Amino acid sequence: MSPLLLLLFLIVYFSVLIIISYFTSKNSSDNSSFFIANRNSKWYFVAFGMIGTALSGVTFISVPGAVEKSSFGYFQFVLGNAVGFILIATVLLPLYYRLNLISIYTYLEKRFGYWSYKSGAMIFLISRTIGSAFRLYLVAIVLQKFIFDAWNVPFWITIVICLLLIWSYTFKGGLKTIIITDTLQTVFLLSSVILSIYFISKGLNIDLKHTFEAVKESSYSRIFFWDDFGSNKNHFIKQFLGGIFITIAMTGLDQDLMQKNLSCKNIWEAQKNMLSFTGIFVVMNLFFLSVGALLYIYANAKGIDTASLGTPDHLFPEIALNYLGVVPAIIFMLGLTAATFATTDSALTALTTSFCVDFLHFDKKGDTNDPVLVKQRHWVHLAFSFVVFLVVLVFKIINDDSVVNAIFKAAGYTYGPLLGLFAFGMISKRSIKDKLIPYICVLSPAIAFFIDKESLSWFGYSIGFELIIINALITMLCMLLTSSRARDLA
Repeated sequence: MSPLLLLLFLIVYFSVLIIISYFTSKNSSDNSSFFIANRNSKWYFVAFGMIGTALSGVTFISVPGAVEKSSFGYFQFVLGNAVGFILIATVLLPLYYRLNLISIYTYLEKRFGYWSYKSGAMIFLISRTIGSAFRLYLVAIVLQKFIFDAWNVPFWITIVICLLLIWSYTFKGGLKTIIITDTLQTVFLLSSVILSIYFISKGLNIDLKHTFEAVKESSYSRIFFWDDFGSNKNHFIKQFLGGIFITIAMTGLDQDLMQKNLSCKNIWEAQKNMLSFTGIFVVMNLFFLSVGALLYIYANAKGIDTASLGTPDHLFPEIALNYLGVVPAIIFMLGLTAATFATTDSALTALTTSFCVDFLHFDKKGDTNDPVLVKQRHWVHLAFSFVVFLVVLVFKIINDDSVVNAIFKAAGYTYGPLLGLFAFGMISKRSIKDKLIPYICVLSPAIAFFIDKESLSWFGYSIGFELIIINALITMLCMLLTSSRARDLA
């Protein structure tokens, strides 16, 4: 497909988002609308928009690409995600609303103290920056290969273009704008994956009924893996438990997605949002896995050498942009762009919110809508865009894995201490040595890394997504060993 046509598509796409941004921020571009959308968001908009944020370009490309090696085994992880979302709705959201939080990490200050609070907020900033960079990297390599390489544009300029486009429609309205743009981008995302199934089926000359039969009867459709618990990372228990705790950490303890929930009018609407989102999330992941199976069936039928692509992340764009025709190619770009930018724009807003509240203490400076504070927020927003840019470049140099695996591997290390902090605070009333928490949050991932590297040789056990559980337990153990008897927490 012509790189010029793809570029024109991007221009039109972002023009629409910028127009939406103009109208949503026209009458309100203050910090209150940027941080929590004036706590006036409709739960159904939040639930629908969160789908695009949670699925991201990782789901759109990496999940289908990973089907060749792990079949539908990823769905075991998704089932764990569903349980995690339910726990967030029933345990964490009531806590956040009861404390009337803007930044969820202020809970740690109320429960433990200053250093725990700063450690939790810093873990989020690092974790979300890395995760957002991974996701942006994924779409950037596609844009680079199929659009900007035609004009010999350097990769770093591609990243700058992506971040400038995101900044252009989020810097004023923030969360208030994103609630609307993410809803629109989710429509694009869901339409794209459904239409992709249709066009791949058409390319195989089979109807939709026989398409799902072909997926079911293929060698890729196996969901549950019960064999070889020790060395098999796809074992159901590892995937399921990893799915639960990664979801709690990456969603329930993440300012990004919780910021959207906290923009709802009350706890009941926030819970309706989470539970509705859970059902759609599970179904959509089945669609993405089905796309993956169809892509490999298509590749085998057309004699496409998938090994020559270098990474399974390139399979979907390769087939969509070079084999299926102009309309499917545009639909693919629509879905990929919507998925990735719905995640990145939301993340940059959440990073800005967390830094402004947790480190610059906007909530303690009287009128948070003071023009001076609004200007500071703009600079913080721009600074995080630059940090994400740098991390993407580093990731391009060192990454040798499918992005979906890289993200969850990183999450196991970065979110583990955060999960341990919140879990210890909620299940124990013991008093901790607050000043030791930053050291514990560095020590725990280091120990977890060492265990991960040696577990197979020591115990004949290969650690998968459950790494985050091990990391959190190490954090909790260190906190327990340095704690004292209960204090009055009333």
